[in-house]
Amino acid sequence: MAKAFNPGRRGITGFLEPAERDLLRKLFDDIITILEPSRPAHEDPLAALIGLDMDVAVPTDPALLRLLPDAVMGDADASLEFRQLTERSLRESKIGALRAATLDLDKDKLVLDAEAAGLWSRALNDVRLVLAQRLEIRDEGDAERVHQVQDWGEADDVESYLSLVYNFVSWLQESLVQAMLAGLKSSS
Repeated sequence: MAKAFNPGRRGITGFLEPAERDLLRKLFDDIITILEPSRPAHEDPLAALIGLDMDVAVPTDPALLRLLPDAVMGDADASLEFRQLTERSLRESKIGALRAATLDLDKDKLVLDAEAAGLWSRALNDVRLVLAQRLEIRDEGDAERVHQVQDWGEADDVESYLSLVYNFVSWLQESLVQAMLAGLKSSS
C-alpha cells in the first residue's frame, strides 16, 4: 500500500507498491498520448523552434480542452491567437513533467527534491484533470459522488474504477503538496 509523501533531510519521500507504480506509469503515458499533437509534414522549423503553431485549433476532446483551456473567455479570436503562441510550449512542459515523473517510478522508494516534487505535482494534477473530465466532475455534488466509491473489490464498472483511481491520485497529490508545504515551513 502506498505511503503518503513526507518531507525529510534528503527531500520528500514516498513509497508506492509495484502495482501502484504500474498504474501511475500507465496514467502518465495516457496523458502524454493525449497531449502529443499530430504534426504536419510541412511544419516550419523556425516556427517550431520559437514555439509558434499556426495550425493549432481548439481541442475537440473535452479532457484535452481541460488540460489546454481557452485563455480568453468570450473572445474566440484572441483565445486562438494566444493558443497559437503558447500551446506548443504548454504541451511540451506538461509532457516533460509527466515523463520526469515516469522515470521516478523505476525506484521502489521515491525521493524527490524540490524540482522533482514540482514536476510530480504538475503530472498528478494533469491526471486528475483528465479523470475529473471523464467522470464529469463539475461541482461539489459530483465530487462527493466520486469520493463515495471506496472499495476496490466493489469496482464492477468503469465509472467505479475511475472513481477509485481519481481518489488515489487525489490522495497522492494532496500528500505531496502537504509535504512540500511542510518542507517550506521548516526551511524558513
